[in-house]
Amino acid sequence: MSQGWKISVIVLAAVGVLSTPLIWLLDSPGAGQLAGATVQAAVGIVALVWALFQHPSAAGPTDKAIRTGKAARGGITGIRRPGGRGHGSASSEQTGEASGKGSVSGIDYSN
Repeated sequence: MSQGWKISVIVLAAVGVLSTPLIWLLDSPGAGQLAGATVQAAVGIVALVWALFQHPSAAGPTDKAIRTGKAARGGITGIRRPGGRGHGSASSEQTGEASGKGSVSGIDYSN
């Protein structure tokens, strides 16, 4: 669950726990209204606890290039992420040699 969704669920749960039951209870509730307020508060509390225990989603894939070959005439040994697109981490180790115009050894973020 993303951080934005987690915050939204927490806020909505807090509003659900406090809003309607509070209004019902201020107006001399009957037995049915008291039971409804209790159920609504319990559902809000369950949603709040559920949201608190959700782990954040993974940032994205992990790209790794290790011990790649040689790049010549515009080739790439490693990882290409044009314009910095993509999520997650990228790492390269012991990439090969790059020779020639436009050749890249490692990680390429250019367009």
